[in-house]
Amino acid sequence: MGSEARSSAAAILGIGTATPPYVVEQDTFPDYYFRITNSEHKVELKEKFVSLCKNSMIRKRHMCLTEDMLKQDPCISAYRAPSLDKRQEIMETEVPKLGAQAAIVAIEDWGGSKSDITHLIFCNSGGASMPGADYALLNLLQLPLSTKRFMLYQQGCYGGGTVLRLAKDVAENNPGARILVVTSEVTSISFRGPCEEHFGNIVCQALFADGAAAVIVGTVPRVTEHVLFEIVSARQDIVPSSEGAIVGKLREVGLMIDLHPGVAKYVGSVVDKLVRESLEHVGINDWNDAFWVVHPGGRAILDEVEKALGLKKEKLRAPREVLKEYGNMWSSCVLFVMEAMRRRSEEEGKATAGEGLEWGLLFGFGPGLTVETILLRCP
Repeated sequence: MGSEARSSAAAILGIGTATPPYVVEQDTFPDYYFRITNSEHKVELKEKFVSLCKNSMIRKRHMCLTEDMLKQDPCISAYRAPSLDKRQEIMETEVPKLGAQAAIVAIEDWGGSKSDITHLIFCNSGGASMPGADYALLNLLQLPLSTKRFMLYQQGCYGGGTVLRLAKDVAENNPGARILVVTSEVTSISFRGPCEEHFGNIVCQALFADGAAAVIVGTVPRVTEHVLFEIVSARQDIVPSSEGAIVGKLREVGLMIDLHPGVAKYVGSVVDKLVRESLEHVGINDWNDAFWVVHPGGRAILDEVEKALGLKKEKLRAPREVLKEYGNMWSSCVLFVMEAMRRRSEEEGKATAGEGLEWGLLFGFGPGLTVETILLRCP
């Protein structure tokens, strides 16, 4: 692949992340969660929840929902109370606000001007408004009114890969385009109290968190721009026989999520094939010679990917760091991983943003079970 071909590939030129100020510590969260949801009488279920939190590998998470907000609107913390109106009111404010914070950081990192942004891609998994969070963000940032917008709803945890796949297509088919890509996830839509008959719900409550991330994508970098990661290729696959593994339904009670206990095994069953088809044609046969931007959906998923690919422990250091410090922020996670990897690579004096390596893969996993696979290159 020559330098001319590489320069015309879509590239990430800046990255930014943001989290709400309200922090919950994982070791004290079970007591808080069962108290705020008036569920302290469910002793056996709380013991299971304590175990889930302890084994999650998460230290802390960030949330928009504060204790005062939950006390003011107790319908949100009930397991199955009509609450969609209240939840959407929170989403309509917090989703674009958090996304704007991440976007400002990404634009500063890029070094360009807001007036140069030609397209906006916004992803949120729980909202449902018209006009959407993309429109609200445009106004918050005072972007050009001619900015071409794409609003993606209900993507879930694979959405971080989806937005990069879309951004690649837009950038490479619109010469000179500079695309602001934003993912903003606020789990107020799915927070609820525990139920003995719905174990998948308490798994979600032990993992999910709020966060937003943004990147600037374009082709043919200008003199003032620096390429962090080239988006070389992108594909989307559904894992065979995985129907029902991850399902979310938006109802009067909010977003109800069901998780199959075998999600990690489903992921592990396909990653080697996807990796082989992506990396072998660029001359990589030892998967430890690549860098890994893997969605930290949970400890079990990262362990399964590591095992299936025969990766050394340090290869998933960035995904594990994000899981530990932020939890599972749905579509925003892989962009947080990318930023964590980039920052650590800079701190350690590595030659590239990808831990000093040239080639790497980004994996996003979510409802379907759907997998997004992005081949990345660090020049």
